[in-house]
Amino acid sequence: MKTADFDFDLPEDRIALRPAEPRDSARLLVVQDGALADHVIRDLPAFLRPGDALVFNDTRVIPARLSGVRQRPNPVVGSPEGETLTVPVEATLHHRDTPDTWSAFMKPGKRIRPDDRIVFDSLSATVIAKSDDGLVTLRFDVSGPALDDAIRAVGVMPLPPYIAAKRPEDDRDRLDYQTVFATHDGSVAAPTAGLHFTPALLDAIRAKGVTTHAVTLHVGAGTFLPVKADDTADHRMHSEWGTVSGETAAALNAVHANGGRIVCVGTTSLRLLESATTPDGVIQPFHGDTAIFITPGYAFRAADVLVTNFHLPKSTLFMLVSAFAGLDTMKTAYAHAVADGYRFYSYGDGSLLFRQ
Repeated sequence: MKTADFDFDLPEDRIALRPAEPRDSARLLVVQDGALADHVIRDLPAFLRPGDALVFNDTRVIPARLSGVRQRPNPVVGSPEGETLTVPVEATLHHRDTPDTWSAFMKPGKRIRPDDRIVFDSLSATVIAKSDDGLVTLRFDVSGPALDDAIRAVGVMPLPPYIAAKRPEDDRDRLDYQTVFATHDGSVAAPTAGLHFTPALLDAIRAKGVTTHAVTLHVGAGTFLPVKADDTADHRMHSEWGTVSGETAAALNAVHANGGRIVCVGTTSLRLLESATTPDGVIQPFHGDTAIFITPGYAFRAADVLVTNFHLPKSTLFMLVSAFAGLDTMKTAYAHAVADGYRFYSYGDGSLLFRQ
């Protein structure tokens, strides 16, 4: 399909810069059988049934945006021995490769090359590789938990570019940009559908006879990258690490066997479950990277219902929801959301989609 098929008009004033307060007061557009209905997030239990399973992503966002300088020996003949040239740079961590290495997107990145030294305040790294897709591999001078502590000390919350362009990150974001499920450090972007949930909402969902289950997908910075290819078949997804436990896989298979539905909170939990599911619909334990790219025509194996935010035009996530609920249906839903003042993107409102 053509990337242009997934374009739509979105006024700048529809982009939310702060979340709703309280979280479950955000609006919820219910899309079912081609019909649209306006609700709020706290109405979600009314659309669930006893025996359903709610699956959320329990990843935790780390302060993954690092500001520093690139250091390189002065190449000018006759310059003082040991003189170093420095250039300001910014790194957004993407994927933890080993205990002491991360792949990252860097700005400016065009002149970055292997063996460059990058100094982020008290944390230093060496560039050991650079790929054609713009990712730079950084080997840090510390490893494991010590590296985690150092990143927490010097990094800032990696707000999405469409928010960061309008206001700076602040202390409030350190709370706002985490879900109530956040447990395992590793994401550089929040699984934003989860931002709507509160302990009271989860209690109401469980009281309805719905079970809740956690999976972990560490969201990478690639989630913010635009699709540059004219044809979706030419787009390459960046991999992200995830895990589905054997216990969770067995519980979800039992839900389907008993006629219940799997309700994914966010596209991250959906993509991970789809990666873990065999063609005949059996969810298996999963531990590793996934680069699944879902576009219209994809045959869903695990997810029956999806809670998700409103996504960017021509993005891989709008392609995913179009595959799930139908492209024409989603274009109609998004046009309604724009006209009716719904708030878009990470801090915006939500939608409840039933699989077509």
